[in-house]
Amino acid sequence: MQKPPDQQIPDAGLCTRVIHHGTSFADDTGTVMPPIFPTSTFAHGNAGGFDYTRSGNPNFRILDAVLASVEGCEHATVFGSGVSAITAVVSQLQQGDLVLCEENLYGCTVRLFEQVFAKFGLRTQWVDFTQPDALNTIRESMPAMVWLESPTNPLLKVIDLEAVCEVTQPLDIPVVVDNTFATALVQKPLELGATLSLTSTTKYINGHSDALGGAVCTNDPQWHQKMVFSQKALGLQPSPFDCWLITRGIKTLPLRLRQQMANAAALADQLADHPKVNWVRYPHRQDHPQHTVAKRQMAAGGAIVTVSFAANQVQTYALCKRLRWFTMAESLGGIESLICHPATMTHAAVSAEMKAKLGIDDGLVRFSVGCEDLVDLQADLQQALELLA
Repeated sequence: MQKPPDQQIPDAGLCTRVIHHGTSFADDTGTVMPPIFPTSTFAHGNAGGFDYTRSGNPNFRILDAVLASVEGCEHATVFGSGVSAITAVVSQLQQGDLVLCEENLYGCTVRLFEQVFAKFGLRTQWVDFTQPDALNTIRESMPAMVWLESPTNPLLKVIDLEAVCEVTQPLDIPVVVDNTFATALVQKPLELGATLSLTSTTKYINGHSDALGGAVCTNDPQWHQKMVFSQKALGLQPSPFDCWLITRGIKTLPLRLRQQMANAAALADQLADHPKVNWVRYPHRQDHPQHTVAKRQMAAGGAIVTVSFAANQVQTYALCKRLRWFTMAESLGGIESLICHPATMTHAAVSAEMKAKLGIDDGLVRFSVGCEDLVDLQADLQQALELLA
């Protein structure tokens, strides 16, 4: 149902906006929650302008609107997964184009660039964007696109997005930022100068580990039209049911993330004090290598903690499996706590040479901290860490 103009609240607070989504496309019923529209086709000439779900569905538009509101941007386009969103963006490039990529990206993103997009003539150069000479690399190589994550997966490197965009904007080079780890509640790439803010809505946005989705947000109308075209032409659309689940999930995002981040900050401190820990990465800890940048561009430290244990693979696996409240599993961002061994899980597709260069070794683990009671998570960690004593 479309709310009357005086009831629309574009300037309302975040918690209000994620709950009151605006249009539900259910004028005849007055339903409070938007329904699911599990249809493949629509009667020609309908008021919503829908024709075929591959090119649009009411559940897509509802989620588009909520995501754009949270991001504070003009346009959002939803996709079937984070990988689908990546594919939609890269499909707009040409054979022979060069993409400058942050060297520590999500393993599936690396796999796409090296094993899929490369077959179509796309060139990739891997750069450490936390180093000052990365800005000169942009000027010298003049890439067709710059591809970043911040914080990165799994090392939680924080890239100075504003500094990068100050270089790319005069050169008319689009910048893509995968904002999955931070979400728009913690970091707003578009406000820092990025062209596209990409996220896997599977993670924090949905928050319940029961749906797949991705999204691309932008203020650029031309890039928005490109994303709509890719969604339709490449069949990258999500399912109406997944969009419905994600629309439901985002309503509690501010509440969930507040608890998750508080838990994560406390667990990072606990882990840093253990003698078998080489280092802890958490963006708002003072010992984080890019702490100053993180404090400036991130409203909080997020809910991911990455730890390097003084342990071999057998010992690290044993620790992961001994945990009760942390499930050893792929993915992140749900209300339940997860633990991941990147070297053999999320980054298994990354070459051994690159993993060694980045420091993704057998003792590295990534904690996705959930909404459980902190005291339970702390006790669980303590009993598991006894294996390393």
